[in-house]
Amino acid sequence: MPEPELAVVADRRGEIVAYTIGDDVSSRSIEGENPLYLPQAKLYRGSCALGPCLVPVAEAPDPAAMRITLQIQRGGAELFTDACSVADMQRSLPELVDWLWRGQDLPLGAVLSTGTAIVPPPELSLRPGDLVTIAVTGLGELVNPVELVDTGPRLSR
Repeated sequence: MPEPELAVVADRRGEIVAYTIGDDVSSRSIEGENPLYLPQAKLYRGSCALGPCLVPVAEAPDPAAMRITLQIQRGGAELFTDACSVADMQRSLPELVDWLWRGQDLPLGAVLSTGTAIVPPPELSLRPGDLVTIAVTGLGELVNPVELVDTGPRLSR
């Protein structure tokens, strides 16, 4: 299921330098088996998309003014839509980045997905042909078509 998120780009010193849009897609079938399977539910081909561009902090709106919107279309019709405000987050963006740097050595920097308050209902599952659009104020739109991917075993080369 799509998870629309503000993605925060930090340099090697842990300074926030840009923003983009993130779609942190989770497999509900894997996650539903056991909450402890959450890491596996997020590690598959096509499970994360970022874009459409990086917007430098100096050119982006104040994060408190950013609104995140998710829309899912099926067959050209709106199936689900919801929105939330970045201002409603419990922790500030600098605080989230600070916690990441406390626990990790990130010599090249990192992209931090901030999480979301938008969760489609449990009975909704994405299907091939669906169109997922995530918009964030001042950052644009990330549009992802849902496609069936080959999930067979990978052969070593």
